[in-house]
Amino acid sequence: MITVYSSFFLLLISTVHSKPTISFTPQTLNRSGDTVTIQWTGVESPSDLDWLGIYSPPESPHDHFIGYKFLSDSPDWQTGSGSISLPLTNLRSDYSFRIFHWTQSEINPKHKDHDHNPLPGTRHLLTESNRLTFRFSANRPEQIHLSYTDTVNEMRVMFVTGDGEERLARYGEVKERLNNTVKARGVSYEIARMCHAPANTTIGWRDPGWTFDAIMKNLKPGVKYFYQVGSETKGWSEIHTFVSRDANSDKTLAFMFGDMGCYTPYRTFIRGEDESLSTVKWISRDIKALGDDKAAIVSHIGDISYAKGYSWIWDEFFNQIEPIASKTPYHVCIGNHEYDWPMQPWKPDWAAYVYGKDSGGECGVPYSVKFNMPGDSSEAKVRNLYYSYDMGSVHFVYISTETEFLRGGKQYSFIKSDLESVNRSKTPFVVVQGHRPMYTTSTKGSDIAIRMKMIEHLEPLFVENNVTVALWGHVHRYERFCPISNNTCGERWHGKPVHLVIGMAGKETQPIWEPRPNHPDVPIFPQPARSMYRGGEFGYTRLVADKERLTISYVGNHDGEVHDKVEILVSGEVISGSGSSDDGNKETSFESKADFAVLWYIEGAGVMVLGVVLGYLIGFFSRRKKEAGTGSSNPGRWIQLKSQEET
Repeated sequence: MITVYSSFFLLLISTVHSKPTISFTPQTLNRSGDTVTIQWTGVESPSDLDWLGIYSPPESPHDHFIGYKFLSDSPDWQTGSGSISLPLTNLRSDYSFRIFHWTQSEINPKHKDHDHNPLPGTRHLLTESNRLTFRFSANRPEQIHLSYTDTVNEMRVMFVTGDGEERLARYGEVKERLNNTVKARGVSYEIARMCHAPANTTIGWRDPGWTFDAIMKNLKPGVKYFYQVGSETKGWSEIHTFVSRDANSDKTLAFMFGDMGCYTPYRTFIRGEDESLSTVKWISRDIKALGDDKAAIVSHIGDISYAKGYSWIWDEFFNQIEPIASKTPYHVCIGNHEYDWPMQPWKPDWAAYVYGKDSGGECGVPYSVKFNMPGDSSEAKVRNLYYSYDMGSVHFVYISTETEFLRGGKQYSFIKSDLESVNRSKTPFVVVQGHRPMYTTSTKGSDIAIRMKMIEHLEPLFVENNVTVALWGHVHRYERFCPISNNTCGERWHGKPVHLVIGMAGKETQPIWEPRPNHPDVPIFPQPARSMYRGGEFGYTRLVADKERLTISYVGNHDGEVHDKVEILVSGEVISGSGSSDDGNKETSFESKADFAVLWYIEGAGVMVLGVVLGYLIGFFSRRKKEAGTGSSNPGRWIQLKSQEET
């Protein structure tokens, strides 16, 4: 009898103190974005701060996670069991998952993320999973994106793989006959090229793989092409399409924004940009509405991924934009979060508070390797600084606000020569784009010096050469100005470009609007007369032009509709949208004019395809709502700060 009781007692003890278990399904994912479900059981006395760590490579130290989720994100977490589902990006290595116990008393106030919230503690590991793999591992090309070259009948395609073995691009006008083949050039970079923490530390660094670059040549104008990238031995990508550039067309269509970043389905060392999902969704809707025979471009003017030294965020970003960038040329210019670092070559005395550590030690390297824009501009081995190209009736110019732009410098000489050489009979409209704004009613102090220098050195070039529109990011809202020069409004754009700030594509931090001059301490920020429209809605702008008219529309993310519009005629007239202005009042007169068939095609067909596109990333949105519902009451959770420091 004593033996029976002893056996029962030992069984009871072993049951009570059984080790937690963790598992996941499926065991293998096919490609980036596929979803894994992680289950756990046996967590005793669960805390609402217990968390699931996501690791790649699997052997990473406990505090070197890719991201984490609180177990309380699962509805039944208090039972000690639960599950969490999330999509994973292929980082060219396996994943593993670990569960840690963490309580309020163990919060380390000195161990924080960039939002000053505590990072989870790793003292109490409860359980660790096996390895999750990707079926195609590092071989399959991913992160595919297009861009123009300096030659009209070419299209560049770039993509990432895990090794540097030979890859190709093959293309043709018929999906079943991709008879044209070009070799792709592969490059990579090492941690030694990073210049500051966290980019040059093991916590921020992950193997970036190999970035391949191929140019598809001898394209017919305005023709739909099919293409894929890869190799016979390592595997091919899916077949994608694009429409080639037509030098004889006067139609221009562009989707333009700044400061987008990307969403991550987990918490990590930096805050993800959830609103970027909506920006991608609505642009994807517009591109689908164009059909197969209309060319367009995407223009992202600085602060691209907001990786800030955590290299896997670049993978998340390119995975997010691939649905649009694989079919539409995706053009960029450099922002402070791509370049800024303490020892950058150009840091004049007046800019002591302008340039800092915003790149997280990347110092322009990932930006320079992962993109290859037209032209050959570079400084300190950082490229893609300034360039230009024609599309339809518009000459697009991209400039760098992060490197020298003063009179007498290389960039100034490029801008001057480029603007003076524009063929206005072919491209009557000129659109200049850069990251930090020349005009804004945000009063962030550190940017005042650079705005003054831009007005002193660059604005005369814009005025003398009749720049039509200047687009800027950096301030995370939309703002449209009157035709302006030297802070003075005019009626026509000839000699007074129309400036717009379009940094509202995803980053959540907001600007400080300009206060009343006679009441600077009163927290009321009225809109000055030079600011025609100022909106707080996340979104993007849509540019449509022919040789007579250029129209820019501001599309809001919450409804995908137009909230502001400006029409610019080649004659010089500027016609503002009729909506009232301050902080997001909706424009209502946009649909009343049918000046462009392409524009109307987007407006009409976009509604027809909306049902299809709304399925895009639907899982992401569901998870966001779930996280929002469970994360607000716990004091150890992330607090979404609206910090002025993160532009």
